[in-house]
Amino acid sequence: MNRSTVTPVEILHRWQGGVSAIASDFDHLASWELADDVRSRAFGITPDNAADVVRCKTDLFFSLLDELHTFPLKSTVFLETLWNLWLPLAMQLSTAKQSLNRPLIQGILGGQGTGKTTLCQVLRLILGKLGYSTVSLSLDDIYKTYADRQQLQKADPRLIWRGPPGTHDIDLGIAVLDKLRGSQTRELAAVDNPQSDAIKPDIIKNIEIPRFDKSAYGGAGDRSQPEIISGADIVLFEGWFVGVNPVVDAKLNEFLAAAPFPISTEGDCQFARDMNAKLHDYLPLWNRLDRLMVLYPQDYRISQVWRNQAEREMMAAGKSGMSEAEINRFVEYFWKALHPELFIKSMLEGDRVDLVIEVLSDRTVGKICRAIDLKLSD
Repeated sequence: MNRSTVTPVEILHRWQGGVSAIASDFDHLASWELADDVRSRAFGITPDNAADVVRCKTDLFFSLLDELHTFPLKSTVFLETLWNLWLPLAMQLSTAKQSLNRPLIQGILGGQGTGKTTLCQVLRLILGKLGYSTVSLSLDDIYKTYADRQQLQKADPRLIWRGPPGTHDIDLGIAVLDKLRGSQTRELAAVDNPQSDAIKPDIIKNIEIPRFDKSAYGGAGDRSQPEIISGADIVLFEGWFVGVNPVVDAKLNEFLAAAPFPISTEGDCQFARDMNAKLHDYLPLWNRLDRLMVLYPQDYRISQVWRNQAEREMMAAGKSGMSEAEINRFVEYFWKALHPELFIKSMLEGDRVDLVIEVLSDRTVGKICRAIDLKLSD
């Protein structure tokens, strides 16, 4: 094999097959780290530290060799995604955690099918190798109860599905994140009012992590038994609008005036305005996030295709599923509530997002960059 043309994935395949690492492997990988300048900036990789980064990633890779078969994603680009995204992201979270005297709360924003659940599962495995305990919390886990949502729907018949702003128990989410933040220290930051005296609770031993059963009540869903944990070093808080801020009325009205699909009626426009207003209620919850990453589809409309694929696979396995027309109405309902063309792009234009992971139409990872680098490339 010509070592000058060897690719990183070929090196990883050899290592996975039991071939020992050699010096030239590290040289090739260090060069590869710097070949994509936006990815290297996203993970803080420089010519001065590239060799050290490769050594750390290599050690972590070998520690995972016996467990790679347990990873939830099996694809032709598995090793490439592991090396380019999952390993450096886990290392970045480790560094961020070390700078705090309490658990780190990482927000993960991504629409349907963007891979939020897979990312959380993989990070949990890798972070475990680094010695960190990790817990995943979904925005779904803090839905209001079935009974409360029934009352909510009576008050506002437009809330035909769970999911939009207003269908979550925000106080529950705040309470859970605050307990997790305070689980390793007696100093709990008063994030809503930094000028106030810091709350000093006892160290919390048993924390109830809410869980949601989507199959309850014929698919309407309800709370299930909470998961009891004693704390966590890193919290992965994911959801389809985690961290999303309301946009100013003038910007929203300008967007709606263009009648973006599927928003077509004045009723649709009013629904969008009302959902935007509801986002203000979530700001205290978002204030608990230490970091925020976005899983950003190359084209937001592909989520409709992904959802149809998932439903067909479920039905092929003998499970019940929605028809294509039902799926399209379902997905479009969420676009009407918070249109990704406006709300996700608005987030990327601000300074709240730390990392952007582009998701291509085949669900593989594209560009990995800081939000500022994504703006400069557009």
